[in-house]
Amino acid sequence: MTNTVTVTVPATTANLGPGFDCLGAALTLYNQFRFALLTEDANPSRQLEIVVRGAEADRVATDETNLVYQVFAKLFETLDRPVPPVKIEIELGVPLARGLGSSATAIVGGSIGANQLAGMPFDRDELMQLAIAIEGHPDNVVPALLGGCQLAATNDGSIEMGFSPNWAVCEVPWHPEVVPVVAIPDFELSTAEARRVLPDRYSRSDTVFNASHLGILVKGLETGNRGWLTAGMLDRVHQPYRQKLVAGYAEVRSAALDAGAYGMAISGAGPTLLALAAPQQAEGVVRAMRAAWKALGTDAIVRSLQIDTKGALYSEE
Repeated sequence: MTNTVTVTVPATTANLGPGFDCLGAALTLYNQFRFALLTEDANPSRQLEIVVRGAEADRVATDETNLVYQVFAKLFETLDRPVPPVKIEIELGVPLARGLGSSATAIVGGSIGANQLAGMPFDRDELMQLAIAIEGHPDNVVPALLGGCQLAATNDGSIEMGFSPNWAVCEVPWHPEVVPVVAIPDFELSTAEARRVLPDRYSRSDTVFNASHLGILVKGLETGNRGWLTAGMLDRVHQPYRQKLVAGYAEVRSAALDAGAYGMAISGAGPTLLALAAPQQAEGVVRAMRAAWKALGTDAIVRSLQIDTKGALYSEE
C-alpha cells in the first residue's frame, strides 16, 4: 500500500466573462500537497501534522479546520473507513483569496491524496463529482482536476456514491493566440461578499444576453477570433454588480483594452482581473494593467501565463 503521495494542482480562473459558475480554465500557477501516513509506532497520540510553506503560509490553518485535511477526512468517511493519521506538507504558489481557485486546489489535492492512500477506490469522474459537491459549483474544481478550459452543466440522473446533481463536462479548446494575463492586487475579496451583491432574479434580456455571449466566447477561445473574444467577454450576471468591490476595475480595464487586450473579466470572485490578449500584445497589456493600478496607489502582481493542460498530477513514494 502507498504510504506517501504528492499532488500538484494548478490555479484556475473561473466565471470567464458570461460563464458564471460554469466555465473555468487551469493556469500555470501551482499548489503542491504531500501526504504521508504516520505510523502508530512513532507516536500513537499523533493524528495530524500540517506544515505550510510559501507566501502567506502563516494564514493557513494547521489543525483539523484546514480545508485540505477536511476533504481528506471526508473521503475516508465516505468510504466508512477511519481517517488515518497523516502528515500534510503544503507548498503555496497560488495567492489566497484572490479569485485564482486556491480553495479548489485544496479540495482537489485533499481528495486525490486521500484516494491514493485509500487504494484508489474512486475513479477521476467520481472524484470530480465529490469535488463539485464540496465546492458547490464546478467552474474552479473541474479545470483544477482535469486541466484546460472546462464547461460544466448539470444533467438528470445520479451516481452510486449519492452525490447529486451529476455533471456533464466538456473541454473547450483554447487557441494558442489567446494569452491569459492575470493582474493580482494586494487586497482581498471574499467569495461570500462577492456573492452577496448578486441579485436573486435576472431579466429575460439579461439571461438571453449571457447565453448568447457564452456561445460566442466558447467559439472565440477555440478559434482566436478577436471579434468573438471581445464580444464574448461581456457579461450581465455577475461583473456589473461586483465591479464596485474591485477598486480600480474601470481604470485597469480601460488600460488593458487600450493596450490591445481582447477583453477583461473578474477572475473567479475577484479581486484578480483576467485579460485575454494576443501573444505579441501580452506584455504590453501586462505593463498597462500594472501601471493603471500603481497610479491608483495599489501594488499588483501582473503576469502573462499559459493554460495548464494536464490538471492535477500525483506521484507516489
